[in-house]
Amino acid sequence: MEFIDYYKILELDKTATQADIKKAYRKLARKLHPDLNPNDKSAQEKFQRVNEANEVLSDPEKRKKYDQYGKDWEHAEAFEEAKKNQRRSTSNTNRTYTNYSGQQEDFSDFFESMFGGGGFGGSTRQRTSQFKGQDLNATLNLNMTDILQEQKQTLDLGNKKIRITIPAGVEDGQTIKISGYGGEGVNGGPKGDLYLTFEIYNNTDFQRVGNDLYKNESISLYDAILGSSIEITTLTGKVKLKVKPETQNDTKIKLKGKGMPIYKKKGAHGDLYITYKVTMPTNLSQKEKELFKQLSELR
Repeated sequence: MEFIDYYKILELDKTATQADIKKAYRKLARKLHPDLNPNDKSAQEKFQRVNEANEVLSDPEKRKKYDQYGKDWEHAEAFEEAKKNQRRSTSNTNRTYTNYSGQQEDFSDFFESMFGGGGFGGSTRQRTSQFKGQDLNATLNLNMTDILQEQKQTLDLGNKKIRITIPAGVEDGQTIKISGYGGEGVNGGPKGDLYLTFEIYNNTDFQRVGNDLYKNESISLYDAILGSSIEITTLTGKVKLKVKPETQNDTKIKLKGKGMPIYKKKGAHGDLYITYKVTMPTNLSQKEKELFKQLSELR
């Protein structure tokens, strides 16, 4: 297996912090994303490499194995187990043993036989181990209005395309696992998995907190004092609201079921909270000022 320098791919050195890795990954993923480079095969391949590098270096355990074992990091546990077996078998690291063909071999050959470099027991018997393929990471950028309903989308992984169903209501930063869409297994082992992280861009006037939405709505001083009927826009259409007389600034009302769809709960939604912001009149005429003066005297 060819050695891949994941630090170089992310344009980092080995002293990079987790924050450095996250920042570098997001920068390169946006730059090389297939949606922005639809006809650039080179960019698609680099995008896949960037995802692979992030998948390894963003995980402290995987990064530790990668730093220690390089290209064989995925077999780190097998290496460690082999070393334990070797220590249990002999107190002398140079001690030889007799294999099944009657030949003498050094323990250093054990790793080659274990990972396909040679036969354990000569040409008459070969010992191989199966390993799951490498897990992959990918990021999918969506607008908030894209996740109001379940939808199907084709995901370009660079060397292959897969058709996935995106549930309504996924959250920013949420990661889902798609089994069997990672790297090829070793020696017939199972394929790795794909971990898909969603980056949701809020292209609305609403603030999202979990499944609920929040929005400020301006009303005039006169509507606040006398009451009124106003029309507001929600994510699912327009709604008429009655403003009660003497409504105070920062009064909050709840519109049940007008929030975001709840993830994997079909038909269920969060709530929408509207906060009234009373706007004061400006550029008053002399007549208006006199009327306000009269009102203040009545109070």
